Amino acid sequence: MIPVLSREDMRAFDADAIRRGVPGLVLMENAGRGATDVLVRELLAGDARGRRVVVLCGTGNNGGDGFVVARHLLLRSARVTAWLVGDEGRMTSDARANRDAYVSMGGVLGAGSLGNAMDGAHAIVDGLFGTGLDRPIDGEIAEFIRFANAVPVPRLALDIPSGLHANRGVVLGEAIRADVTVTFGFQKMGLHTGTGAALAGKVFVVDIGVPQIPRSEPRAFLVTAEDVRARWRPRAADVHKYRAGHVAILAGSPGKIGAARLAAHGALRAGAGAVTIVSWPEVCDALAAQVREIMLAPIDGDLAGRLAGKASIVIGPGLGLDARARDAVVAALEGSSVPCVIDADALGHFMDDPTRLARWGERLVLTPHAGELARLFGVTGEIVEADRFDWANRAARDTGAVVVLKGPRTLVARPEHPILINPTGGPALATAGSGDVLAGVVGALLVEHEPHIAAWMGAWLHGRAGDAWAEAHGDRGLLAHEIADRILAPM
Repeated sequence: MIPVLSREDMRAFDADAIRRGVPGLVLMENAGRGATDVLVRELLAGDARGRRVVVLCGTGNNGGDGFVVARHLLLRSARVTAWLVGDEGRMTSDARANRDAYVSMGGVLGAGSLGNAMDGAHAIVDGLFGTGLDRPIDGEIAEFIRFANAVPVPRLALDIPSGLHANRGVVLGEAIRADVTVTFGFQKMGLHTGTGAALAGKVFVVDIGVPQIPRSEPRAFLVTAEDVRARWRPRAADVHKYRAGHVAILAGSPGKIGAARLAAHGALRAGAGAVTIVSWPEVCDALAAQVREIMLAPIDGDLAGRLAGKASIVIGPGLGLDARARDAVVAALEGSSVPCVIDADALGHFMDDPTRLARWGERLVLTPHAGELARLFGVTGEIVEADRFDWANRAARDTGAVVVLKGPRTLVARPEHPILINPTGGPALATAGSGDVLAGVVGALLVEHEPHIAAWMGAWLHGRAGDAWAEAHGDRGLLAHEIADRILAPM
């Protein structure tokens, strides 16, 4: 797991480094030099000589980082113009020291028209604001950002794109749209939302010269392929289908039979030895001619019997929101003791009172997207998206369950634990039925793993399946069953 820090975490880390004798100017120097290396490699074709670069510097320490970049570009024979954006009287001492060092080496400070400075530029460096920004950007600085975004020149952001909230990953008024972001010391939470990832572009972490270990537990971690591989257990030579895990899929209703089939397909591809769709008689009749490897069990008044002996249960895809569906959801939860995935329509039966799920929370994995989580709490999807980390944590705390908040950079929250961020998956996964497949995948993993592990492994495998398809076909046209077919693509 890779630590992902909040701005409070990073401030504490920097303060601790300074207390241990590493001056702030040294941290700034290391950050700027590392960023220059990335800039030259990624945006200047490996050679800065003669290249024209515009560096936008704020008055805080992010601006100081920018002046370090400008100075190192001068040393590499680039043509550099550094703009101080903001009131010179408010510059931090470290930023001022690096501005003066840049000027003493013959560095040019911007004046007059920013448009003229941009003519013929090969790259723009954003050093306007770092992780401390907590108010909307407006006025002249907003105009600078809009202009920089409009120029057809690649942009590199220092630490995070200016205008992006470091924790929530939302835009504060205006924000730089970067092609590359160089973040210092550690990944930052705000880079791992849909908006943050879109604004940041390709992200690189550079060493700032102190141990890469936070002094306290971070608020979040990034899941890696190595984490998934470490949990992947080879099957025993004498395994059979029921020992491999029999998963029940309580799902489907007239007009929504595909959701049940996709969840079952996902469970089988993720390693379930046997899968039974438990659903209404009319659904089972409709599915009888469509499925081969999947067993069918109509709900006939003995739901507990249909679920008996199953290693895990997936509840909800396409199940419906009527009274019989509600009764089935509650009966399944009360009549079993195995781990369960609560997805889609099943979540709808707990709208406005998610705390009712706390009765069974420790064995549940909830898999809402932002809209479904919003309905659970009686708010809007926009409110949830404005602070995904906080809402995922709140949902886990109130329900006692593991919560998988789906979307770009899916989050996995567990009560009283750091959030886990899934880095896999992309726009190709924006296809109907994708979430049903994920529910089935997590259901299969629950056979061998506790809910928290099954959740983050499932999210990673699901996203990687989408990535594997997109590598061959592009970012659109993926069908949900194809996600399931690639669940065990090379990790």
